[in-house]
Amino acid sequence: MEKLSTDIGLVSTGNDELDKKMGGGIPPSSLSLIEGQPDSGKSVLSQQMIWGSLRNGYKVAVFTTENSMRSLITQMESLNLSILDYYLLSKLHIYPIDAKRSAGSMNTGLVPMIQNCASEGFNLVIVDSITYYATHVGITDLITFFEDMKALTSKGLSIVCNTHSYAFDESTLIRIGAMCDAHLRLRIETMGTKLTKILEVAKIRGATQKTGNVITFDVEPNWGIKVIPYAKARA
Repeated sequence: MEKLSTDIGLVSTGNDELDKKMGGGIPPSSLSLIEGQPDSGKSVLSQQMIWGSLRNGYKVAVFTTENSMRSLITQMESLNLSILDYYLLSKLHIYPIDAKRSAGSMNTGLVPMIQNCASEGFNLVIVDSITYYATHVGITDLITFFEDMKALTSKGLSIVCNTHSYAFDESTLIRIGAMCDAHLRLRIETMGTKLTKILEVAKIRGATQKTGNVITFDVEPNWGIKVIPYAKARA
């Protein structure tokens, strides 16, 4: 069994301005939930975390229902978030998941694969996304999944789960949000004459700095997430 490194920094986006507004970054050994509307920037935010954490020395595993290995690398390259070298050096592993075929086995299929990451020296696991699972399993299975993920953080693993907001009813979302160390909400609003992406930092337990509650941003080619001052976004 490869031991997880204990000398590891924050889960960073690699974007200093964004990290600062998120309290400096997400503390290691945390369970995080990123939820929001379609096209609100959930995947891009998690991709920033992949890139920033790799640069901080993390070994990262990505379980994706959204991309193939090649499409994820290409998509991140288009945002100037190059991960190919990390992939070739086995610092990054990408596991495409067919959620439609495995929706009923969330806790017998997906959970053991993530548990293996804890024993194989990974520091960060990204699951993008759990939407299909969440809409095809019962509330008991869903709560059990998050309990299992929370238990893995005690072994030094950081876990980030992405989902669409519609996957949960409000009471379930409150329960799951309470179990997580970090809860980030994304939405799209009309400001002035354009649609603007908004990140709400619901909580980051143990943040090293004060968190910025609301962050407005765009996703730009060859840049990734670009934070926009709130006053400018409203103009």
